[in-house]
Amino acid sequence: MRTPERIQTEIMDALATVIDPELGIDVVNLGLINGIELGEDGLCQLSMTLTMMGCSLQGILRREVTQTLITVPEIKYVNVELVWEPAWTIERMSRQARLSLGICR
Repeated sequence: MRTPERIQTEIMDALATVIDPELGIDVVNLGLINGIELGEDGLCQLSMTLTMMGCSLQGILRREVTQTLITVPEIKYVNVELVWEPAWTIERMSRQARLSLGICR
């Protein structure tokens, strides 16, 4: 049996492969992931935000996140909830992401 810590690491590693098509950076380094809960029934509840409300990529990112997470053996179902609080800011981005985009903060 895998530990919860190992599963959480695998979930984050999987999410790091989901690339925002406009910015070319993954959703983890962009700071879009707010929270992840995995129930014993295999339901993964993921809370995420986008860089702007009304983003035209909502459907694409939701689908890619779902398809990626379902590859983790313990995950049977995925529910992606888009939230707007807390609001996304560039401070949520990793240093690597800011450097990639030429934002020096």
